[in-house]
Amino acid sequence: MMIKAGVIGATGYAGSELVRILYHHPEVEIKVLSSKNHNNQVYNSIYENFNKICEMKCDENELETIASQLDIIFLTLPHGVTSKLLTQSILKNVKVIDLSADFRLKSIEVYEEWYKIKHNNKDLLNKAVYGISEWKRKQISVSRLIANPGCYPTCAILCLSPLIKEGILDPDNIIIDAKSGVSGAGRSLTLTTHFSECNESIKPYNVTSHRHTPEIEQQLSELYGNEISVTLTPHLLPMNRGILCTCYGNLKDSYSYDEIKCIYEKYYHNEFFIRLTKKGVFPETKWVKGSNYCDIGFILHKRGDKIIIIGVIDNLIKGAAGQAVQNMNLMFNLEENMGLKAIPIFPV
Repeated sequence: MMIKAGVIGATGYAGSELVRILYHHPEVEIKVLSSKNHNNQVYNSIYENFNKICEMKCDENELETIASQLDIIFLTLPHGVTSKLLTQSILKNVKVIDLSADFRLKSIEVYEEWYKIKHNNKDLLNKAVYGISEWKRKQISVSRLIANPGCYPTCAILCLSPLIKEGILDPDNIIIDAKSGVSGAGRSLTLTTHFSECNESIKPYNVTSHRHTPEIEQQLSELYGNEISVTLTPHLLPMNRGILCTCYGNLKDSYSYDEIKCIYEKYYHNEFFIRLTKKGVFPETKWVKGSNYCDIGFILHKRGDKIIIIGVIDNLIKGAAGQAVQNMNLMFNLEENMGLKAIPIFPV
């Protein structure tokens, strides 16, 4: 029996990647594509790469109406919209993966402070599971509402979690220097993503105020068992896609390379999508482009008490659509990497 899926907000970058991945998935049939800005348009007229592949039309659909017709709905809507639309009765009929930030943060006050919009669904907030697949597998498998992580948090959390879980990293001095391609800003036209504005330049933005900060802190604090604060500085790069996080931390004691490597292997040795690089080899975004992989490498300061961890992901796949499908596979008790085994494309 095929899983009947709907993608709401199908014409954004994350939405189009979801459609592309789901078309390759052997257990999924897309039944609904929805787009407010492209209502009643054939999908391949919006994205010509779907020519002769997707002849479906985008329709505006009420969630209540389609919930009884589908097994899963992917919501790729602007922040603040999902919390208005989603109800308990919808979740009784259909499983939901939300790619916005509306259900990622457990505190409404923190959400409203960082996102500057009102949250409209306190009742469902505690029912949502944060969908960092490698660390929340059991909870995801029994949940009906998944809050798909943000792109920066996905990369940073995967890089830092083993050391945080082992309690060997100073929780007060974590610095995350993060860089992203322009697709992370979405498909809507903005001045900062104009070619002439971002080409041949690299620039920081939202310094000390990026709204992925509390998301990272929440998940790391949960693992650590106490409050953790991080300094996140994001940068915009003149490339289409990819995220690189360079994470700096102070270790509570002196460790050798092999000791740290054993910690990462303890948690990630059997993880299909986590690839640890060899000693002295540091990840590059081109190594994961077009895939659901996260590559991680690290180096110790010569004294052994400071560490630099470098991680890379494709922001639209492991940082959005791919992780959403990975979560869907867990929710339906499928092979976790089903539909996601694509080898990164190179060169691009």
